[in-house]
Amino acid sequence: VQLQASGGGLVQTGGSLRLSCAASGHTFSSGPVGWFRQAPGKEREFVAVMDTWSGRPYYADSVKGRFTISRDKEKNLVYLAINSLKSEDTAVYYCAARSRRIVVSSITQAGVYDYWGQGTQVTVSS
Repeated sequence: VQLQASGGGLVQTGGSLRLSCAASGHTFSSGPVGWFRQAPGKEREFVAVMDTWSGRPYYADSVKGRFTISRDKEKNLVYLAINSLKSEDTAVYYCAARSRRIVVSSITQAGVYDYWGQGTQVTVSS
């Protein structure tokens, strides 16, 4: 199974990006799929996940109202639309997927995900 994240780049404060995550050997409908990020000198943190069984998204408080996770079932792609970018959003963004369902209370924990993409850099300049 391989996940491939793409779409990162250098943008100005207030700008927008759309990250994509493609999977080979895995169908995103099997379990939750999400995005995490890691800024320099910081631990990896939860950003957004989707419970693919219910279709319900979950967001970190810091990105609510600005980030949107979505899925294209036909193309087996997951997206993260990022708007109103702030300097604190600068990080490497990773997509992650789990091979089976899990209780919602654990869905935001990085440790429950089986597969990880290589990451895509998002840099926000002021």
